[in-house]
Amino acid sequence: MDAVPLIEDTRQALAHSTEAPDIVTEAWQAQALAEAVGSHLVLSGPPEVRVQAGGLREASGRACGSLRGPGQRADGARAALLTEIHDLFAALQDLGGLLDEAGGALVRVAIGAEEEGLYWRCIEGIDAADECGDRVAEILKRLADRPPSAPGPRAPGPRAPGRGSRAGPADTVGGRPAAREEVRGEAR
Repeated sequence: MDAVPLIEDTRQALAHSTEAPDIVTEAWQAQALAEAVGSHLVLSGPPEVRVQAGGLREASGRACGSLRGPGQRADGARAALLTEIHDLFAALQDLGGLLDEAGGALVRVAIGAEEEGLYWRCIEGIDAADECGDRVAEILKRLADRPPSAPGPRAPGPRAPGRGSRAGPADTVGGRPAAREEVRGEAR
């Protein structure tokens, strides 16, 4: 199964979780997905991101260990269904968003935690979500910095302000988004 729908399934499950154990479980699911995406990129990603992908895999693997609850089996992760990544940029952007949301949800659980063990699991999960989010951002940056002639995926180009689609060649001036007047040829 492709990474993007798995990430979206986890995002929806996290959003609908209201009890602390469910939120921690979904944060664990998010980290398991990060580990699976990192593993996938180590094996078949562009060479320039494999080191960062290995770091993502290791950091998220540690987080899975700290977030896993008693009796929770590793083979219950949605990430076990990951077989491919069709749109690498969408998957990485969505994964970064999911990790951010999981970290925020864990903050809310930690604030209300009455058990010290749950509190510390959340703190470790928050730290891991931040670290993994940073690693995802670094992978995206490395992909964006690839030369145009490099094989494999490249990051989408800059977006013009206030527009939902990617800027085309006529929408940029000097590598920056162009103002509407510049796009119409009225640049001075």
